[in-house]
Amino acid sequence: MKDILQEIIVHKHEELEALCAKKTSLREALLQSDSGIIAEFKRRSPSKGWIKEEGRADIIPLSYQQNGAAALSILTDEHYFGGHDDFIRMARKSGVTLPILYKNFVIDEAQLYAAALCGASAVLLIAACLSKAECKRLLDKAHSLGLEVLLEMHSEPELEYVELEPDLCGINNRNLGSFVTDVENSFRLAELLPKDAVKVSESGISNPATVKALRQAGFRGFLIGENFMKTADPGTSLHEFINQL
Repeated sequence: MKDILQEIIVHKHEELEALCAKKTSLREALLQSDSGIIAEFKRRSPSKGWIKEEGRADIIPLSYQQNGAAALSILTDEHYFGGHDDFIRMARKSGVTLPILYKNFVIDEAQLYAAALCGASAVLLIAACLSKAECKRLLDKAHSLGLEVLLEMHSEPELEYVELEPDLCGINNRNLGSFVTDVENSFRLAELLPKDAVKVSESGISNPATVKALRQAGFRGFLIGENFMKTADPGTSLHEFINQL
């Protein structure tokens, strides 16, 4: 007679192996891409309100993929950014196969499990939100779940977090306290990062010429959201942007 409980347990082990398996690599996608653009699905901003309240996660992320994005970022914070974990699930169900960054303010391991369960490839850890010890613990846990880590820094003192050896080093051009944005921040801090780090410039990028200059400064990834999301057709806007590169 078949033991149903044993069959269920075997299947649970298979599910856990799939959960912890290595996801599509954001790092490799950027290293292999000519554009390096991480196109972001961002419906709202704390400073500007709704950017695209009607934006659909089952349409725009796939359009980004079809129009040449190297990878995607999806905001999952609900209160301030109008996001949701389900947006990543919806993007995956629509056919998105590119690496997806789980964009949130991660402060607890529970959020890493949520990221893995909804289909993310990588998570954002923000130095300004975490002590170095907390960041180390979350980075290690993310890796155990098969998730890469984009470590975001904004100021020179935060660059010491690079010692934790994240998969990617992000420089946020936006001060998260004041929300003032200055792309020069990436140029200023780039030379202080390790030469072999995969560098990502985040926020405030709206001109192809800026991407070209950032690439010359050593950046391989360029996270762009609002510039595309504020247009009628974000995917087409991305396509036109890449053509200018």
